[in-house]
Amino acid sequence: MRAFSLRITPSTADIDELGHVNNAVWVRWIQDVATAHWNAVASAEHVARWIWVVVRHEIDYLGNVGVGETVMARTWISDPPKGARFDRNMEFSNASGKIVVRSKTTWAIVDRTTGRIARVPLDVAEPFLEDAF
Repeated sequence: MRAFSLRITPSTADIDELGHVNNAVWVRWIQDVATAHWNAVASAEHVARWIWVVVRHEIDYLGNVGVGETVMARTWISDPPKGARFDRNMEFSNASGKIVVRSKTTWAIVDRTTGRIARVPLDVAEPFLEDAF
């Protein structure tokens, strides 16, 4: 697996009435980290041609994070795509290394020109996988 990491510090706007990061913010961060990974690894040609959409979220909330506390997001693609879809794994760890949120999100690739879902091209997937298939 080729992992990608990004450090995130919540702002006061990210905090709910219970004093920790709101669940909707975690979903936004999942998308933000996935997008950052795509932009960091994919070729400019692929970024210009393809866009990803979420088709399923699975999220486990295992702990809380408050304002000013930093989390480390780590994401990876563990398996080759199946048709137009692949699963992205993500973990958010607090400063002590404890995983506070874990997710598995299914994404589908869309051709920007046609607006249609397409089979994931091998050359698009390969840079995200440890073992090219």
